[in-house]
Amino acid sequence: MAVLLSFVFSPIWPLGTNPLPGDPFLIVNKKTNQVAFIKDNKVQTVVGAATGKTDDLTPEGMFTVTVKAVNPYYRRKDIPGGDPRNPLGSRWIGFDADGTDGRTYGIHGTNDPLSIGKYISQGCIRLQNEAAESLYEHIPLGTKILIVSSSKSFHQLADENNAIE
Repeated sequence: MAVLLSFVFSPIWPLGTNPLPGDPFLIVNKKTNQVAFIKDNKVQTVVGAATGKTDDLTPEGMFTVTVKAVNPYYRRKDIPGGDPRNPLGSRWIGFDADGTDGRTYGIHGTNDPLSIGKYISQGCIRLQNEAAESLYEHIPLGTKILIVSSSKSFHQLADENNAIE
């Protein structure tokens, strides 16, 4: 909670200042099972992902990163962070989908790298651990995440959502 209190609240944007083109922004495209990292007015990288077993499991919309964790604990099966059995991998980037607090839905690593590219999760977005670790370093709390199922390019989606100029 102390982290959230350090933001300067704005009557226009609920977390911090209004996002401006060039700020970090993530786009998850369920149709292609890919995640794009946008910063400095361009698509910096695109990585493969795994999303929900069914279309409704991974929610669509605009969300906000509210929680980050290194070696996250897997509550459902009581598996500590760093354990090779932990399906959350080495990083958790949680967001506020469906009125949750960032501890239910997230972008995270995986202990099953062969799942990437598949529709296999219970709603989260899985990445290779290396990709999750790299993104984690560049995604501050308050970063916006757009989740869609679209045939549009990441550039088009970023442009439509004011993530690039």
